[in-house]
Amino acid sequence: MTNSLDSLTQHLLDAAKKAGADAADAIAVSGTSLSIDVLKGKLEHAERSEGVDIGLRVLIGQRQASVSASDTSAATIATMAERAVAMAREAPEDPTAGLADPSQLARDWDVASLELEDPASEPEPAELEDHARRAEAAALAVAGVSQVQSTSAGYGRRQIHLAASNGFSGGYGRTDRALSLAAISGTGPDMERDYNGESRLFQVDLPSPEDIGRIAGERAAARSGAKKPPSGSFPVLFHERVSASIVGHLLVAINGSSIVRGSSFLRGHLGKQVLPESLSLIEDPHRARISGSRPFDGEGLPTARRALVEDGILTGWTLDLATARKLGMESTANAARGTSAPPSPSVSNVALTQGTASRADLLRDMGTGLLVTSLIGSTVNPNTGDYSRGASGFWVENGVITYPVNECTIAGNLIDMFQRMIPANDAEPHKSRMVPSLLVEGLTLAGA
Repeated sequence: MTNSLDSLTQHLLDAAKKAGADAADAIAVSGTSLSIDVLKGKLEHAERSEGVDIGLRVLIGQRQASVSASDTSAATIATMAERAVAMAREAPEDPTAGLADPSQLARDWDVASLELEDPASEPEPAELEDHARRAEAAALAVAGVSQVQSTSAGYGRRQIHLAASNGFSGGYGRTDRALSLAAISGTGPDMERDYNGESRLFQVDLPSPEDIGRIAGERAAARSGAKKPPSGSFPVLFHERVSASIVGHLLVAINGSSIVRGSSFLRGHLGKQVLPESLSLIEDPHRARISGSRPFDGEGLPTARRALVEDGILTGWTLDLATARKLGMESTANAARGTSAPPSPSVSNVALTQGTASRADLLRDMGTGLLVTSLIGSTVNPNTGDYSRGASGFWVENGVITYPVNECTIAGNLIDMFQRMIPANDAEPHKSRMVPSLLVEGLTLAGA
């Protein structure tokens, strides 16, 4: 398949040149996905899809346009190129649009070392159905669980190839396996819901269906009898399940697109302290068997490990070529690319420095406060960092969990929250965003 995608992208580039483009890049994605849903021990839904999507970006001077299609016939490719060139001629000039210089391009990358593609064959639908049934049964076996919402098992395989008129051409494959479900405890107005889901690139790395289902059931059962917590200012411990969302707000704030728009609460913080001195945030796109890994970015630049925040100091923005040019900087090789739009900045894998204390230690140290296990909705002011989210979890008294909590709101300011974060040591190494539980003092809770 890689060779055919290679030929397909070259065909797109040839068509663009014939239509009158000065430069162009093309992407082809071949994908297969299989999903199975089970409910009450019976097959509820089964779906399999496969196909090829193609995208073409053309440049006429400093004008550009993008088109995409799912038909790979020669006639369609010729029409795509002609329409893209016509669109580019009418587009406004953008002095930052353009391909990478050939000297910037990735060379001699090692896809095999990233282990992105499971060599095992596509699973049979019956195997996925069996996994879903077993997970559902394990959740229902937990005392207090009254029902399980649809359990889903899935598989996907994609091949990606990128080529450009500057001489770049490269591709790689990626697989994934996933299993998830939501369990419900109680009945009527006393029902409480919680979930569990796991995904891996390799099937052998996925936890057993029994473990996945049991954890979902235990989480739902633990929520029985939930009520609102008191209102006031309290410490909040964000469980590892949700702590990556806090770091996610930081990643959005340092994204080059946010900086260019002037819509980032960290736009004046480059080179300044944004996290405690003991913490660093490291991007590493070369971690083996991790979903965010990639040998090159969406513009053909070589990816590399770098510190986004080092010893608490914000060291740089997340940039593709266009945003870097707008800011008078160099690309950080963070371009992401789909078939229907030009590249845009996006991070790969990130890891926050872990602490030395366990989550239980932080619970003990926080005294009285809230352990958050689920977040609902999001209100974040991108210019000021003001933060407000619905939450549920467990109320903690004297370092001990006392009762489950629902229907409360957490509020604070992200700039202040980042400075007060205390990490636990429980980050899970298989995740693309490897972030431990985080204790933040002095947040405002609105509950009872």
